Amino acid sequence: MTTPIRFDGGTAVITGAASGIGSGLARHAASLGMRLVLADVDQPRLEAFAATLDSDVLTVVTDVGIPDAVDALAEQAWQRYGRVDLLFNNAGVMGTGFSWEISFEQFERSFAVNVHGVLNGIRSFVPRMLKAGAPAHIVNTASIGGFLPSPLMSTYSASKFAVVALTESLHGELKMVNAPIGVSLLAPGPVQSGIFDAPLIGTAKRPEVEQFVETLRRMLSTHGLTQDAFAERVFTGIREKRYWLLPQPEMLDEPLRQRTEGILARRDPELPTY
Repeated sequence: MTTPIRFDGGTAVITGAASGIGSGLARHAASLGMRLVLADVDQPRLEAFAATLDSDVLTVVTDVGIPDAVDALAEQAWQRYGRVDLLFNNAGVMGTGFSWEISFEQFERSFAVNVHGVLNGIRSFVPRMLKAGAPAHIVNTASIGGFLPSPLMSTYSASKFAVVALTESLHGELKMVNAPIGVSLLAPGPVQSGIFDAPLIGTAKRPEVEQFVETLRRMLSTHGLTQDAFAERVFTGIREKRYWLLPQPEMLDEPLRQRTEGILARRDPELPTY
């Protein structure tokens, strides 16, 4: 990977920063002395969260699914601080339901945020980072769901699989041009957050879907890492220049091994257990 990036006095841009994983990353970055550019679509929540931080903070209301909005985010970051050392393409939405009952608009919104948000971040920030020529680092948030598809989560699983592929491609491309820009793929397991508070749900209110969502809420509450503990593991991985940021490997390694063996053996997929 590249030369270590600057933390103390450096600049971190975080999308989806007003809550969940994003807010944990922001708090940890602030504790390291970083200047923050925080982006979120929810302005009241974003401003309220920013006010809790003891750091130099720029807030930018941003819908990451809109290319011009992300370009404006990058422009404001450089105008304010003159540099971006660390970019977290982190914004994401959850979607649940039977595939045939998920509206096109819901599927489109999942991809607009989860995939196009990452792509827009790459397109807006990488050219500026290349021009700056300084060490920088990009972290794209996928999920263990980007390796382990699940029934009733087709929009989420498909979008996170796309982020896994997009990030690996980006990593290889920056290597090809010898850029001083590191790349990491972040694949969270359960983290205590409100991601299931208001997920995009298919058009039919089925008890199977409602029970599934409630099960996942309990799993986050019971087994999820706190946002701050999760962020600490993420930044440790960045310091160690890891491509694979897997803060909860116990949630991925064995299921992924079984899935891979099943593919190689041409076995039908099995229903996951939660």
